[in-house]
Amino acid sequence: MINTAVIFAGGKGTRFLEQTRFLPKPMILAKGVPLLVHVINHYVKYGVSQFVVLTGFKQEEFSKYFKNQSSYTYDQFLETFKREDGIEIKLLDTGEDTLTGGRLKILLEKIELDNFYLTYGDGISDVDIDLLTKFHFESNKLVTVTAVNPPPRFGDLEIEGNLVTEMREKHESRPSWINGGYFVVSGSISEFLTKDEPFEQAPLRTIAEKKELAAYKHNGYWQCVDTIRELEILENDLDEKRI
Repeated sequence: MINTAVIFAGGKGTRFLEQTRFLPKPMILAKGVPLLVHVINHYVKYGVSQFVVLTGFKQEEFSKYFKNQSSYTYDQFLETFKREDGIEIKLLDTGEDTLTGGRLKILLEKIELDNFYLTYGDGISDVDIDLLTKFHFESNKLVTVTAVNPPPRFGDLEIEGNLVTEMREKHESRPSWINGGYFVVSGSISEFLTKDEPFEQAPLRTIAEKKELAAYKHNGYWQCVDTIRELEILENDLDEKRI
C-alpha cells in the first residue's frame, strides 16, 4: 500500500497573475477551498494520510492557511500539520526558483520514500487512485504517469504555403494524450534527478527511453487551473457535481 502523496506547489504561476500576485496558485480558492486542499481531499478518499507539499513561491501562505484551520494542529518538532483523523501534512520549502526536478531531489534527500504518489497542486481530477496503483504495480515500472485527453482548446488550421486549405473545429481535432500528473513513483528515481531541470523533461525522457515509464489512461474528469477561465470552468463543474 502507498500512503504518501507528494504535491508540487512551489511555482510562481505566472500565467495567472491576476491572483498569483498575492497567492501561490495552489492556494487559489475554488468554491471557497484552495486547489491544494481539493487535491489532498481526493487522495484522502482513497486512504492516503501522509502528504508532503513542496513549496517555494510565497511559501508562508501555506503555513498561514493551515494554522488558521481549527481542524489542524501544528507539530513544531515534526514541522507537520495534523488532523484528528490521522491526516498529516508536511510543508517542505524547496526554494522559490527551484525547478520541479530539483524540488523532488531535495525531497528525496530529506525523506526516504519507497513508492509514493506525486502530483501538482493545481490539477483537479476524479482519477481512481486504487486502479492507478494497481496498474502501476502490475506494470512493474519506475514511474507511472496518468495520461489525460482533455478537449482541445482551439480548432486546427491546415496550411499549405501561405493559404489555409482546411479549418477543423475543436471537436474534429485528433485526440492527444498529455501529462495529467497523478504519478506513482519509485524512490529509486533519485539517480535521474538534478537540481537544475524540470522533472518533466530530461528525467522523464530518460526514464521513458529506458522503458520504465508507464501511462495510465484516464478518461474521466481532469481540469488544470492556469487561468481565470479555467477556474470558472472548475467552479461550475463543482457546482454541477461533475467532480
